[in-house]
Amino acid sequence: MEFESYQQFWNHQATTPESALAAVDGSASEEVVQTTGRYTARQVATAIDLDDTDSVLELGCGVGRIGRELAPRCNHWTGVDISSKMIAHARERLAHLENIDFHELRRSNLEALGDGSISKAYSVAVLCHMDKEDLYLYLKDLWRVVRPGGLIYVETWNLAHPIGWKRWEYEVNNWNRSDQKQRKDVARNQFCTPDEFQLYIRHAGFTPLACYADSPWVQVIAGHSLDEQAIDSQRRRLEERAGEIAYSPLFGRLFELTVDVIFGVIHPREVIAFLDDCGDRPEAVLFRPFIETLWQSKPEIWGER
Repeated sequence: MEFESYQQFWNHQATTPESALAAVDGSASEEVVQTTGRYTARQVATAIDLDDTDSVLELGCGVGRIGRELAPRCNHWTGVDISSKMIAHARERLAHLENIDFHELRRSNLEALGDGSISKAYSVAVLCHMDKEDLYLYLKDLWRVVRPGGLIYVETWNLAHPIGWKRWEYEVNNWNRSDQKQRKDVARNQFCTPDEFQLYIRHAGFTPLACYADSPWVQVIAGHSLDEQAIDSQRRRLEERAGEIAYSPLFGRLFELTVDVIFGVIHPREVIAFLDDCGDRPEAVLFRPFIETLWQSKPEIWGER
């Protein structure tokens, strides 16, 4: 099926609660979504120096995978998404929280939010599905809604990393195998180099404070109108806490193996064997339920788990 817009694509992906969960983290399991949500929420909270006075925005909130974990830790959390169906699932998953609200995006901007109404903002696994023009427009409007002194955390695929390049080549090969009679997938994975991504962020008005790029992702924390003292302070803080934010080499390797499973290069049992050797390292604890759920979801391909 050819989709004409981001909204059409993501509404289709979120037809059911199960398909919505699968779209945001590749599984259809509430257990896995909560596991990955907690892991990512810890990264984000450290990156943006979250505290209980913050008004926080998530650009591309999906089913509230991360927001469910972060909202209890801040004064107010706002989720925005292009998909009304994703928002509907998120409202249900976050119904127990009172300090939240949602807005459906209509264009590549944040028109529902007032100038300087947000103190911290983040976007995870979202900008990587956008054309570069839309990525930049959202960054520019983040500058408008984040107040001076605020922080953002954003990430996208890293074309300059070997695993990032390998992931991009899967996109190339998929296109090469297609009949090429329709436009490329509107929400396909897209990639930046670290320098390119920071260029968009700078031209949107933000000051990059840290860039972690030794993984398949480019992760950037940036500040809004910080003075030199605040810039130096944040850079020292982020240097000290980089290990809590940056994806580790083990995370990257497990991600590479997972992608190889998804694209039929290896059997899930190879990843399970690798995970067995990793013990109880956080990355292994994160990936194991995902791989097991993935295996169980397709016994016709991989056999019974």
